[in-house]
Amino acid sequence: MKKTAVVILAIAALAVAGCKDKPKTEAPAGVPTQQGQMPAAQPGAAPGGDPHAGMKAQEIPAGAGKKATVTQTMNSGGYTYVEAADEKGSKTWLALPEVKVKVGDKIEYPDTPPLANFQSKTLNKTFEKISFIPGIRIDK
Repeated sequence: MKKTAVVILAIAALAVAGCKDKPKTEAPAGVPTQQGQMPAAQPGAAPGGDPHAGMKAQEIPAGAGKKATVTQTMNSGGYTYVEAADEKGSKTWLALPEVKVKVGDKIEYPDTPPLANFQSKTLNKTFEKISFIPGIRIDK
């Protein structure tokens, strides 16, 4: 329970720190907007550049998230998209900085609110619901 609270607080602190000194009318770079579209790159970045370049997925501590089994995975645009099924068979789509994960892997991931109707232009796919997360833990 303490690990879960620490992970949630760390994610919240990073979110607050990332929003510092940015206009309230604009989503922070790399954070999907309510309409599910990715905003423009950070100010000063090369036009058309990847605002996520160099981002690395974080490993989630054991016991700090939801457990699931990978049922689908694909990489595109610097992200890994993972469809994961929990023990009850309920499936969830996740997006995180690119990692190596394969179908059948047992994972843990932080519980975050999903975005509805997110359109991935690089995959030419609309996800009914998808959660953007900082990383996963692959059980070995």
